[in-house]
Amino acid sequence: MATLPVYNLKNEEVGTIEVADSVFAGEVKRHLFYEVIKWQLAKRRAGTAATKGRNDVAGGGAKPYRQKGTGRARQGSRRAPNHVGGGVVHGPTPRSYAYSLNKKVRKGAMRSALSLRASESKLLVIDDLNLESHKTKAAASVFNTLAKGNALVVDGPNRNLELAVGNLPKVKYLSVEGMNLFDVLKYDYLVMTEPTVRRLEGALGK
Repeated sequence: MATLPVYNLKNEEVGTIEVADSVFAGEVKRHLFYEVIKWQLAKRRAGTAATKGRNDVAGGGAKPYRQKGTGRARQGSRRAPNHVGGGVVHGPTPRSYAYSLNKKVRKGAMRSALSLRASESKLLVIDDLNLESHKTKAAASVFNTLAKGNALVVDGPNRNLELAVGNLPKVKYLSVEGMNLFDVLKYDYLVMTEPTVRRLEGALGK
């Protein structure tokens, strides 16, 4: 089994833990990152783009001019797409861009991301993430020391920590349930406690 160092909030190494190779020391399959990130971003799309077809625009109840004798092309409605102010042909309509993705692919991508951060020494296991205060200043000092001010922090319910990092532009707090590949790869460092590591082993282990 692989080992990871354990740090305190002063960035001092205080021990080590053994972790599952399959989750934290496996092969980094970067092609899975593309598949999962594309899937995540597709789910986030609002899908509210819309245009008015010829049945939606106002007016056009009467024929613009008589059928014959004018020398012009015949027209049945001012709402036709060839008229200014007419409807749009085959325009976008509100829809969902979400699609399903195999759970094995999603788990494989997360294992690869964790292994990548561990291989870069950017996965920091902290012995205790309970802050004395919910003040932003205290959190800024801690994460500047730990992760140069750029980190995704994953922990169990920790209200003080959540409030403390809420105003830090490059530090984000997530519960284990909300952990996702996009945020893991977005931030330079991944910070978590040993109980979080064990939960991830249970969820992602083969």
